Amino acid sequence: MARMPGLVLPSYYLYYQSPVKIVETPDGGARVWRVAIDTGAWQEKNDLFSEIVFDVGGDVFRRTPDDFVQEVERFRAHYLEGEGPIFALYETVQAVRDVAKAEDRHLTPKEQALIRGIRQRTFVMFEEQLRAAGDPGADPDIARAK
Repeated sequence: MARMPGLVLPSYYLYYQSPVKIVETPDGGARVWRVAIDTGAWQEKNDLFSEIVFDVGGDVFRRTPDDFVQEVERFRAHYLEGEGPIFALYETVQAVRDVAKAEDRHLTPKEQALIRGIRQRTFVMFEEQLRAAGDPGADPDIARAK
C-alpha cells in the first residue's frame, strides 16, 4: 500500500472502539494493524486505511502512543480471558476499578497512575509474547518509547 504524503507514521487510532495502528513498511508504504477481538493479536487490515486516514466513518479518533497502549490493554482486558501473569494483572486493574465503583467515587490520581503503569507493563508482556510467536504486527517498543 502506498503511503500518503504528510502522514506521519507510526500513527495510532481508536476505530469503532477497536485499537488500530498504521506503520511504515520497509519499502516506504504503510500497513494497517487492528487488534483481534478474539486473540488480542494483530490482524492486517489494509482495507481500513482510507477510512481511518480520511476519517470517513466519523468514529475514528487519533491517539498518542501512550494513550494507544492504554486503549489496547483496556480492549484486551475486556474481551480476552485466560490464565497467567498478564491476566492476573488485568484482574488487579479490574479490582481497583471495582473498589472505586463500589465506593461510588472516581479513581484517585494514585489509582489512575497504578492502572496506567500496569497497562503499560501488560502491553509490553503481551507484545513480547506475540513477537515470540511470530506476529509481524507486535511492537512492545511502543510502550517503552518516552
